[in-house]
Amino acid sequence: MSRPCWWRGAVIYQIYPRSFLDTNGDGVGDLPGIVDRLDYVASLGVDAIWISPFFKSPMADFGYDIADQRQVDPLFGTLDDFDRLLDKAHRLGLKVMIDQVFSHTSDQHEWFRESRSSRDNPKADWYVWADAREDGTPPNNWLSLFGGVAWRWEPRRRQYYLHNFLSSQPDLNFHNPQVRQATLDYVKFWLDRGVDGFRLDSINFCFNDAQLRDNPPKPADKRVGRGFSPDNPYAFQYHWYNNTRPENIGFLEELRALVDRYPGAVTLGEISSEDSLATTAEYTSGRRLHMGYSFELLVDDFSAAYIRDTVSRLEEAMTEGWPCWAVSNHDVRRAVTRWGGGGPSPRLARMLAAMVCSLRGSVCVYQGEELGLPEADVPFEALQDPYGIAFWPNFKGRDGCRTPMPWTDADGAGFSAATPWLPVPEAHRPLAARRQHADPGSTLNAFRAFMRWRREQPALVRGSIAFLDTAEPVLAFVREHQGQRMLAAFNLSDAAASLPLPSGGWTLAQGHGLASASIDGGVASLPAYGVLFARAD
Repeated sequence: MSRPCWWRGAVIYQIYPRSFLDTNGDGVGDLPGIVDRLDYVASLGVDAIWISPFFKSPMADFGYDIADQRQVDPLFGTLDDFDRLLDKAHRLGLKVMIDQVFSHTSDQHEWFRESRSSRDNPKADWYVWADAREDGTPPNNWLSLFGGVAWRWEPRRRQYYLHNFLSSQPDLNFHNPQVRQATLDYVKFWLDRGVDGFRLDSINFCFNDAQLRDNPPKPADKRVGRGFSPDNPYAFQYHWYNNTRPENIGFLEELRALVDRYPGAVTLGEISSEDSLATTAEYTSGRRLHMGYSFELLVDDFSAAYIRDTVSRLEEAMTEGWPCWAVSNHDVRRAVTRWGGGGPSPRLARMLAAMVCSLRGSVCVYQGEELGLPEADVPFEALQDPYGIAFWPNFKGRDGCRTPMPWTDADGAGFSAATPWLPVPEAHRPLAARRQHADPGSTLNAFRAFMRWRREQPALVRGSIAFLDTAEPVLAFVREHQGQRMLAAFNLSDAAASLPLPSGGWTLAQGHGLASASIDGGVASLPAYGVLFARAD
């Protein structure tokens, strides 16, 4: 893990700090809680952690509305706590990546407070301001991802400001070189502190069209994708002008030039655009981002054809960059529920972890994925997510994947001595980490065994990928690197399936700890949610 390109093929464990472990009894997780559980994280066999925002914030969007990019919010602890976290993680061999939110700030940020005060202050042009139309309406038709118009009136300036997300998250004006420099300055602050990389939130939203042109309408049959259901008017437009502008490329190159001054530091961009795969390829070419990930495997479509087509399209487009894949995170329903329905099989959780960790690229694993946690059903009266509150009941928001980590099966799940900020679902208690640790046949121990085994397979960590043209429900591909050729196959269904093997001899790989297939006469038999790994003879 000391090599400069440690991130190629790395497994990155995402920690949502609010829900990881509460050590001070306020019902919310904190940085000391992460420190306390780093030994557990290291035991998983992952390479790095990614910590969602812990910066000073009014928490309107739970930390993605930052009021000071250089300060830890007291809810989570102090800078000294972060330094202790960084030191312990490094001693355990874990790299540390932190979230950065470039495109917007909180409306409580000192930059915005100054900017909104008048039209002629030193930061007057640090945010996206525009005059009203003659009839007083917003300057164009842009919409917020969280519903409704993307403009809010500010009476002190008698202008509108842009917010692609909540109205309390005003968008910065990246056309202003001072804004770009201020952003690079706080990135340098964290690099100097010793972080190993950044997950860049909504990285394609930094620039907007300088002319503020209207977005064109989108036909009804094209209104698909993450957060773009027909219930959300955001789906009604092609978002050509409010994000993913060509000027962003130059800023990414400035960012990369800074990060390259710190050997081993890495950037991972979150990308959600009209064509996320094409944007990911563009943003990771040349000296731009090291890695990019989009939401193509965070959707409801679960089929071998969809996964094969998605990965193949990115492979074809990404001639220089490095992909990163995820099937769960803090913004979408947990994978075993999306793809397994109510009461999903533990075998599904194990197969999904093996599948995503066998694709070419790096991987983000969301906390609790190693336990096979299903989505929580959070009642309306307990909801915290403003997105879910606004769109209830058609869309219940993101709280169902953000409930506290179940460490034990006791009240509070070992997460907090107080009432947790979100309720712990009863269905999570039998899946608690302590119970699974004591069970040799648990999903947790299967995850650990697979991660240990994967680290020793160069083809799975760094190899090329070539898909087989298989029938549903089997996904299969061959990975190859430094003389090792590995066939990987996954049964995506709860019924047994078979796979005719490609020509040549194949020997079942042992030691990965998963429900394995068998080979007989050139045909592999896979049990429900079964996995095949075989080496070329």
